[in-house]
Amino acid sequence: MSDTKTGVQRKPLLPLLASSPHIAAPVNSRMLMGNMLVALTPVSIFSVLNFGLPVLLNIIVAVTVSVGGEVLFRLVTRRDIRAKDLSAGVTGLLLALVIPPSLPLWMTALGALFAIIVAKEFFGGLGANVFNPALAGRAFLLMSFPSAMTTWHIPQERFPLALTDATSGASYLGALKTGAGPAPNLLKEMFFGYQSGSAGETSALLILAAFIYLVATRTIDWRAPVSMILTAFAAAFFLGFDPLLAVLSGGLLFGAVYMTTDYVTSPLFPWGKVIFGAGAGLITVLIRKFGTYPEGVCYSILIMNCAVPFLNKLLPRKYGFVSTGGGK
Repeated sequence: MSDTKTGVQRKPLLPLLASSPHIAAPVNSRMLMGNMLVALTPVSIFSVLNFGLPVLLNIIVAVTVSVGGEVLFRLVTRRDIRAKDLSAGVTGLLLALVIPPSLPLWMTALGALFAIIVAKEFFGGLGANVFNPALAGRAFLLMSFPSAMTTWHIPQERFPLALTDATSGASYLGALKTGAGPAPNLLKEMFFGYQSGSAGETSALLILAAFIYLVATRTIDWRAPVSMILTAFAAAFFLGFDPLLAVLSGGLLFGAVYMTTDYVTSPLFPWGKVIFGAGAGLITVLIRKFGTYPEGVCYSILIMNCAVPFLNKLLPRKYGFVSTGGGK
């Protein structure tokens, strides 16, 4: 191909895949994180009412340390302060909701620092981290303080604003692991949130309401959460678990709605999101069935975070072609 005016030979232009962003939109990180905070608010309020003042203190510590740690780290490394994007606050709140209600505050602070500095800022900050920061912080705490991270409190039927007796291990997940079916009224209690577990993972009703809100406001994509839940349901059925008990127990719903939908650590394309969610759901049930640890949501999503670059390359999308010239 040659230019008709200059006679210079030119190669035909090939399809071009450019890095994002391709289209400017009024939605920014602050707006998305704001919607996420709105969706987390009812869950947070319920967890405080359900388990008492220690949850509120953990939320305050986790959010304060997350935001303060990010600001301090970026000041020391002479980078722009990005606290206004609200991402550090969301990370802190998520961490506070996926830990036991009575976890000592100094442990919560350590987990928040690990989540923000190691899992997020060491990789380059928002948009560059490989692993979900809140789950990375939880995994760090679980490896460092296994006893404290597996001590739960059972809420009373009415909001006591005080913690009740502690139990070692998640009782419903323990029953699930032995293949036991749900006791009378158990599924109802789990749906409304009157069960032991991490602070924000107990109420399926509020988590599903948050899912509807986030999808309606186009804050998240529905594919990964739905894929994770359906896969976990099917896998539990084939492995001899009670499927409803498997979905409602532990942090499966919370992880599906709030963690698999993270923009940075989940695939870009629709089928990638489906595979990502399905993998997380399957690994969760496999860990619950064959692992020594009764819960598997945290590690399943972190494992699938590792597969995201592969999924993005396996299922690429061409955004368009550059004109080959000639006025056509």
